[in-house]
Amino acid sequence: MEPEPLTLPLGGPVPNNPLPARLYRAALKGRTPAQIEGHLAERGWTNAWRNGIYPFHHYHSTAHEVLVIARGQARVTLGGEGGPQVTVGEGDVLLLPAGTGHRNDGSSPDLLVIGAYAGGRDWDLCRPEETDVEEARARIAGMPVWEREPVD
Repeated sequence: MEPEPLTLPLGGPVPNNPLPARLYRAALKGRTPAQIEGHLAERGWTNAWRNGIYPFHHYHSTAHEVLVIARGQARVTLGGEGGPQVTVGEGDVLLLPAGTGHRNDGSSPDLLVIGAYAGGRDWDLCRPEETDVEEARARIAGMPVWEREPVD
């Protein structure tokens, strides 16, 4: 399945990543949360969680993240303030390379997101107004690329 590449600006208070974010539409639609977690784990995306998406701009400088919409829908701003907004729904998969800003700008009450990290890496929570962006960029530059896409 070919993803939609989402290239985001570099050099601002949200570092983003030279690698584009990727959106796979309806790639895992109709699967249970446990099935989604199993699918991701088979592809090396582990350290999974179930919840929503924070309603403030943030990024992770120590891990590449995948977000799967298991239920509901959301509007997500990518790349920091003024970045593109995407609407995601059941089965959509967002791959966010380390440093990619993201924020929930509104979601259905039933939203359930399954998140996981390439290689099961531990993640940090970076907010643009609280994080030294140059230190974050250095961490991001040292991140190995994931071994397998979350969706084939």
